[in-house]
Amino acid sequence: MRDSGVSLSLEVGVRAWSGLLGVLGMLEPHERQALLQLARRAIAARLEGRPVETPAAVGGLARRTGAFVTIRHNNRLRGCLGSVDGDAPLVDIVAQCAGDAATRDPRFPPLPLDDLPEVVLEISVLGPIEPVADPATIEMGRHGLVVEQGTHRGLLLPQVPTEWGWDRDTFISETCVKAGLAPDAWRTGVRVFTFEADVFGE
Repeated sequence: MRDSGVSLSLEVGVRAWSGLLGVLGMLEPHERQALLQLARRAIAARLEGRPVETPAAVGGLARRTGAFVTIRHNNRLRGCLGSVDGDAPLVDIVAQCAGDAATRDPRFPPLPLDDLPEVVLEISVLGPIEPVADPATIEMGRHGLVVEQGTHRGLLLPQVPTEWGWDRDTFISETCVKAGLAPDAWRTGVRVFTFEADVFGE
């Protein structure tokens, strides 16, 4: 499997994720900018061992939904972690995920502070997670995927298949592999879910 760009420890089941925002609403441009600036400050604070000050949780920034922060350095993935548990305002989720993506992604060592000015950040704010009755309804570039079977769960963001040039079947198979399952597990009883995301970057 090629590196899919997301590392995630799923500590809640898909049933809990259904509490996410019922309708994906796009953030305002100034809210996106505030979150990107916050993510960069949060990474600096984590690397320097100090707390980060978050902006007021108002408007879209108060939304309680999941989010992922992706870090790229020299056009290569350098970290990506997120949360699907919308139990805190979006500003808090983004701050936590940004710091974690820089220091806790198991695929990479912590980001050196000197590299921070050179990285590019991307944020994905998740919409509701919906069960899939027919895999043919999965739209490439629009839908992210979650698969679940027993204690195995995995997630891939909507932008991943287009970045890698995957077709629909490959996308589902790679999400199964992300969950620690066989690539064809989705054909034999794995539960598949889709979600949309508001994706924006620097």
